[in-house]
Amino acid sequence: MAFVKVARGEDIVEGKGKTVEVDGTLIALFMSDGRFYAIDNACLHLGAPLGDGDVYGIRVVCPLHGWEYDFTTGCNIDDPSMKLHCYEIRVVDDDILIEVP
Repeated sequence: MAFVKVARGEDIVEGKGKTVEVDGTLIALFMSDGRFYAIDNACLHLGAPLGDGDVYGIRVVCPLHGWEYDFTTGCNIDDPSMKLHCYEIRVVDDDILIEVP
């Protein structure tokens, strides 16, 4: 596994998501209370881009049908057995790095 630079800290705004692509995989980035988080970008319902969803606290709301996910765990709020992949993040200087296989 390797860490890949995907953004700068200044690119991620609290309360907003950002979608990045790593080797063809779309990943949604978020910041809450100064910490960065990354999960799969596609909602498990119909694949809508979570990076475009509404963000509050540590949750993102799917822009199509309102499914909510905790981006610290990847779990769907209504059904925690439905879980998105979470990516490990490192911040070096102001660079955001995501661990990818």
